[in-house]
Formats: sequence, C-alpha cells, structure tokens
Amino acid sequence: MDCSVRWTGEGMSFIAETGSNHLVTMDGAPDGGGRNLAPRPMEMVLVGTGGCTAYDVVVILKKSGQDVTGCEVKLTSERAETDPKVFTRIHMHFVVRGRALKRNLVEHAIRLSHEKYCSATAMLVKTAQITKDFEVMES
Repeated sequence: MDCSVRWTGEGMSFIAETGSNHLVTMDGAPDGGGRNLAPRPMEMVLVGTGGCTAYDVVVILKKSGQDVTGCEVKLTSERAETDPKVFTRIHMHFVVRGRALKRNLVEHAIRLSHEKYCSATAMLVKTAQITKDFEVMES
C-alpha cells in the first residue's frame, strides 16, 4: 500500500493521493497555520480506524448470514497533552441495523474485528485504551 502527501504551498493544507488513485485533503487548525478547510491528519487516523472496524463488522455479519442493513461507529478520543500527541483513549460506539439480527453475533463480529482483523485498531491499541459498546436496531 502506498500514498503520497503533498503540501499545497498555502498555510498547512496537504493533498494526499492514495495508491488506489483517490485524493484526500487535510488541513491544520488556524492556531497552527492552517485555514480549517479539511480534516486534520490525526482526525484522518481516527476516521480510518472507524472505517476499518465498521468494514470488518459488516463483512463478518454478512458471512454469518445476518441481514445487516447499516453499521455506524462513533469514535470519541483523548490524546496525550505532550508530543507526540498519541491517542491515549478511544471509545467506539457501534449502531448496527438489520432485520432480526442476533445480538450475540453482532458482539462476536465487533470482538473479532478488534482482536483479529482491524489493522488500525491493532496499531492504536499500542498507545490507547480502546473501549467499545454497541446497540442493535431493527430495520
């Protein structure tokens, strides 16, 4: 997996191009020279982690024969106060929607994502306490 990140030459805005040829813009906060035009790089780390684990949960539930129609994960985090300002706490709240979903299979899918499949979570757990909870909603 490859990507390139290029400073735009203005403020603290950067454009990343992924190996799959997609563009992502990032920017800094005004107090750091940015113009607040795009997500911060560390927000992108959190976004990627949420996407990684939600992807896993949907795949696992589908393979388990569950009629999953939606999966949302809200991540809240805390970071260290000194550099490097790594994540120290991350909480993930999953809302999984579907028809007649089995709660134990949803819980199992989330656990498998965190313990086996989600590469981003596997990296972040080195510095952050990661907690999770979930709710199941009927579609």
